[in-house]
Amino acid sequence: MSNGNTIPAIANSTIGILGSGQIGSAFARALARVGIRAVIANSRGAESLTDLVAEIGNALRGGTREEAASQDIVLIAVPWPKLPGALAGLPEFGGRIVIDANNAIEPPLFRPADLHGRPSSEIVAEYVPGARLVKAFNHLPAALVASDPAAEGGRRIAFFSGDDEDAKTQIGALIERLGFFGIDLGTLAGGGLLAQVPSGPLAVHNLIKFG
Repeated sequence: MSNGNTIPAIANSTIGILGSGQIGSAFARALARVGIRAVIANSRGAESLTDLVAEIGNALRGGTREEAASQDIVLIAVPWPKLPGALAGLPEFGGRIVIDANNAIEPPLFRPADLHGRPSSEIVAEYVPGARLVKAFNHLPAALVASDPAAEGGRRIAFFSGDDEDAKTQIGALIERLGFFGIDLGTLAGGGLLAQVPSGPLAVHNLIKFG
């Protein structure tokens, strides 16, 4: 349930993106498609984001890690081994929403990390103290996150899960605004495992909701 903090409604929220790889960039494109502005950051600095920002246009700007992490809603999409360093030293999130778009995959062989049976979001939560975590945008290939979710006469399904009902409501509203059909899978421990790549049975499926 909500912790009672006053968090802006999704229509008025600012969005930060930590990570400019495939998923982070795809999420930025999805936001820009519906006119939502965002600030994106990576480990290489804003200068490395010049081409991406130029491609997407005024809806996106590059910033520092701290600036991206200070927004009302923050999506994190960082390679699993780099996640601790990417989040180290950031201030507590103070009830703000963090979207966990990460998957526990270790490059370059893309083998699943050994989490000892824990949901990956449980580990991510330890790196973002004070955040209200929602697992989303991790289970679809990046190209499907970036492309128009209207498909074959229906809408592409986007799963999400979390332990805070208000946070899930807001991310569900964001998913709908982006044009997807959102499905709440429940808690991080339950739903998070269902959509977790590579072992989750709902991961990497291009599912369409008709009607």
